[in-house]
Order: sequence, then structure tokens, then C-alpha cells
Amino acid sequence: MYKLFRYGKDLIKDGLGLFDWKTDRQFIIIESDDWGSIRMPSIEVFNNLTRAGVCLDNDDGAIYNKYDTLATYKDLEFLLEVLSGFRDSTGRSPVFTPVSLVANPDFDRIRDEGFQTYYYETLPGTLKRYPGCENVLSLWKEGIDKRLFVPQFHGREHLNVIGWMRALNNGHKNVSLAFKNGFWGISTSQDPGIGLELQAAFDFIEPDDLNYHKEVLKSGISEFEKIFGYRPVLFVPPNGPLSSQLETVCFSEGLKYISYPRIQTEPMGRGKTRIRLHYSGKRGRNGLGIFIRNCFFEPSQPGTDWVNSCLLDISKALSKGHPAIICTHRVNYIGALYPENRSNGLRKLNALLASIITKWPDIEFITTEELGRIVYND
Repeated sequence: MYKLFRYGKDLIKDGLGLFDWKTDRQFIIIESDDWGSIRMPSIEVFNNLTRAGVCLDNDDGAIYNKYDTLATYKDLEFLLEVLSGFRDSTGRSPVFTPVSLVANPDFDRIRDEGFQTYYYETLPGTLKRYPGCENVLSLWKEGIDKRLFVPQFHGREHLNVIGWMRALNNGHKNVSLAFKNGFWGISTSQDPGIGLELQAAFDFIEPDDLNYHKEVLKSGISEFEKIFGYRPVLFVPPNGPLSSQLETVCFSEGLKYISYPRIQTEPMGRGKTRIRLHYSGKRGRNGLGIFIRNCFFEPSQPGTDWVNSCLLDISKALSKGHPAIICTHRVNYIGALYPENRSNGLRKLNALLASIITKWPDIEFITTEELGRIVYND
């Protein structure tokens, strides 16, 4: 396998793409990550950390640090309005598969217990504490009923709990300062001593950490079912890292599909990794169906014409008979911190959907679960 890398990752990706599942139908799937996670609690927190010398605006998470927070009722109301304004060849509207988190840290209880034990609060509890979010779960459920916004699983928290607790107990300055402000998204670029990215919930250093990750998966899936009334079937690991040892737990807990990059860097612990190669339509050795995202739409990120870039991605996928699986993040549609960010994202989403329907009149918008049933005959 390693000889392949002499020819470059791009060639490997192109080669693996030849094995992707094919169809005569034109499918578009819109997967959107991070729904339910706190990320940046407020502009005040951002300013507090910046004044204290924590640099939040020049690393890979800069856009998320600035714009991303819980979706308010207004945010989701506007998004559902855009989606419901279009119809595909079957008469159905575009649909988001929001890949969602179901819990966030309980900062107060962790502090009160002297940082010795981790506690979390579930999504309904978090939403009740945030202005504008108190009733938003009713809109999530309306989105499910109308098949506009059908959640799947992104993990329990978008947080590496063990790495975070270790950093707090080891006195990492920026991590501790962020904690005091109800924020955890400190990158290794800001605090290299952390050892791993705190947003990567299933990365690990010590092999024994996997036992805790198994419990995170089980409790997260259970909480998901309590909140939404059904068990998830798709899992998208936060930030990518996931040990293949956890796939058995995923399958036994009812997950059917998992999203991986084509070239996955699998953590092995203590700084070791290995490369795994994937393609859409493959079945993992533990029974999970695998999907690869092949289109990207991130209008909050500057420097790219995201509408035309995504249309090009879709064109490439459909021309090869592949479903177009679009990756887009919650941050693009959030206006609680900066309303102009939401306006920009929704305007460009509207333009993208209008162009899709014009260019491909036979298009079908489906959820990832619906795609899985078709590809794997589930």
C-alpha cells in the first residue's frame, strides 16, 4: 500500500473514486456538521479571550471561533424557509442531514467538583440556557416531520473529554482560561502541550482511553434517541480521527453507516497512526457501510466562490454516476453572533439550490439514511 503513495495522494484519491458506488439516478445529499455544540458562547467571551492574549483569529478554527455558536430559533427558521422554497424532480424539497451533538460540558458542576470528574448536560438543557434557543428543539422536530432537517450522529460532545480534563488538571493556561469563559475550542496551535486537538472527540494518546470512547458512543446514541425519538444510523466522527476498534461498538449500537475521508489517518495511540483507504459503497470489516463526501460548500470561509466551486464538485460527481454528497457546516447558517454571516450563507445556499435545479432537472434530494438504504439494500 505504501508504494502507492509515491504517486501522490491526489492520484490515490482519483483511483479510489473509481470504486465509488454508481447509479443512473442523480442524487444530492447535504450533510451539515456541528449542530448542537456550543462552540463560541458569545462575542463577549471571544473578546475576553482575545484581550487575555488567546489568539482565536489566525488558526484553522478562526471562522468557527468568530461565527459558530448554537443555532437560534431564528437561524433554523430562516434555513428551513430556504429549503422549503425548492422542489426536485420528485416534488420534494432539499433536505439537510444535520450531523448533530447531543451534549455539552457542564462547566459549573465540573468546577464545583474540583475538576476531578467530568459531567455533561444534554442538548435540551443547554438550549434552555441560551437566549433565542429556548424553543428551538420544537423547530428541529418540525424539520424532521417535514423532511427538511433530519439529524444524524456526530458524537456525544464535539470535545475530547479525556484530553480536555488532562489539560485542565495539568494547568494549561489557555485551556484553563477558556474554561472560565465556558469555552473549550483551544487548538494545539495556541497551546501545543495539549497533545491533541480538543475538537477531535475520538482521538487519543493512551490506548486505554478507548474504553471511555466506547462509553461516549453508547451514552451519546442513547441520548440521541431520547431527544429525537429514533436511533441514528449515520456517524460522522468529529474532526475525523476514529479507531477502527470503535466500529464494532458503532455497529452493535445500531449505526449502519459511517463517513470517512478517502485517505483516513487512523490514530493508534502514543503518537502512532496508520493509513486506511476508503470509497463510497464499501463495507467495513465490522459491517458499517462507508460514505465519502465529494462536494464542499463553506460560504463563511473567505477566498472561494463557493457556489461555483460546489457546482463544479457536483458536476464531477454526477458525470461519473456518483451521488453528490455535500459537506457543509453549521457555521455557514448561524447569525446569533453576527447576523451578516447568516445572511451571506443563506443567500449563497439559495443560489446554489437554484442553480442545481436549473442545471440538473432530474435531481433528487435525499438524506444520507435514504442513500444508505439504496446503496446497501437496507
